[in-house]
Amino acid sequence: MKNQVQLITYVDRLGGGGLRDLRALLAGPFAPLAGLFGGVHLLPFFHKIDGADAGFDPIDHTRVDERLGDWGDVQALAQDVDVMADVIVNHMSSESPQFRDYVEHGDHSAYAGLFLTFDAVFPQGATERDLLTIYRPRPGMPFTTATLRDGQRKILWTTFTPQQIDIDVRHPGGQAYLGGILQTLADAKVSMVRLDAVGYAIKKPGHSCFMMPETFDFIGEFAAMAKARGIEVLVEIHAYHQRQIEIARAVDWVYDFALPPLVLHAFSFHTAEPLKRWIGIRPRNALTVLDTHDGIGIIDIGADSADRAGHPGLVPDAELDQLVERIHVNSRGHSRRATGAAASNLDLYQVNCTFYDALARDDQAYLLARAIQFFLPGVPQVYYVGLLAGENDMALLSRTGVGRDINRSHFDRDDIDVALTRPVVQRLLELIRLRNRHPAFNGSFELLASEADTLAMRWHAGDDEVRLVVNFRTLAHRLSGRTRGVAFEWRFDQASSPAGSVSA
Repeated sequence: MKNQVQLITYVDRLGGGGLRDLRALLAGPFAPLAGLFGGVHLLPFFHKIDGADAGFDPIDHTRVDERLGDWGDVQALAQDVDVMADVIVNHMSSESPQFRDYVEHGDHSAYAGLFLTFDAVFPQGATERDLLTIYRPRPGMPFTTATLRDGQRKILWTTFTPQQIDIDVRHPGGQAYLGGILQTLADAKVSMVRLDAVGYAIKKPGHSCFMMPETFDFIGEFAAMAKARGIEVLVEIHAYHQRQIEIARAVDWVYDFALPPLVLHAFSFHTAEPLKRWIGIRPRNALTVLDTHDGIGIIDIGADSADRAGHPGLVPDAELDQLVERIHVNSRGHSRRATGAAASNLDLYQVNCTFYDALARDDQAYLLARAIQFFLPGVPQVYYVGLLAGENDMALLSRTGVGRDINRSHFDRDDIDVALTRPVVQRLLELIRLRNRHPAFNGSFELLASEADTLAMRWHAGDDEVRLVVNFRTLAHRLSGRTRGVAFEWRFDQASSPAGSVSA
């Protein structure tokens, strides 16, 4: 993976068109975002993109939604930037041909073993304790009852929604299904995949069914299949921070999901101490994010839900509760209307809000947060809404009732052109160029000694260096450095600076 900033986006929500329109934004002499990103994570673009979960319930994972283009368009985009795609390993749509065949033919279907039933996991039945041991990301039990054509009633495992039917990844049918997806992506020159919901992929009676040793084994096996096809693997897990560290030792790449709430905590409580403690122990093989297509993770810095007394979080429980409330206040109550029981598609561990609104639309704080993100070891990713300093989309939330839609706006080309004239967006683009081009970011990282309310970091490579200092109490800050012996200082309140033109 290139050590450059990446973009995360839906194909149809940035530019209002398909893959060719997105490519026109990212590459070419007249592309407004040309040369800005080393890679792009295309959120699910498979048939179809408008199911029960915004494409994360694919009907056909090996087919591009025809409204967006085809595999040739994916391959053309991969000529300009590295392309990452999702492999939804845990489930597929209840509308998929495979599941419909199973409903039609029952145990005689060629796909009978592909879908995970209650009996397959609990052949001897389950006790109350067995069921309560299952880790749940959402309220309720992970089961849905279905009636087959012959009248049989089956209890299906559905971790997320009734339309997302879990598959048995250990079954030969499941392995063939996932192997076919990987090959299709490799043929289209996709160089990296994100394993969506992989933490729930393995089920074992009497256990949590989440990130068990068997899950790590499966991830290793899948990663080997991907590596054989020249594809890197990113694992997407929201979990207790120590567990994230353990996961990172076993995989290519993980997300730093603790970073967004810790940055918000630093601004809210005027202290850098929890953030500095995390920087001291966090995985280096991480993709840093402040925002994604999901909400702002809370579980990632909280106490271990399995043993809160013995495994405290990165911040105290009381401060975590206050932080959630601060986000609600900063967003003028919008995030409260989109989070938890207030909206469907529940995620108990996330607050649904744009990061810009979580910081009360404070341009300076927002740019400082991005600078912190870009300074941490790893590869930064910027979500398309965050790229344009997008605000909470209350109209979309009202139309769909889906909480995460508050941060899944549609930007047509005119919207993008207008957003690119905003000073906060212009400065963010310059920060991205600085992160991509300054040679020090390919060198060594240091967390410098500083007061409790201050974060100080340094990158250096030979005579080249770049430093960032942020005081969370006063918002005093400095981003400075040296390139080929020439000193510079990057200003957060100017339209341009010498640092923005630093070349490798």
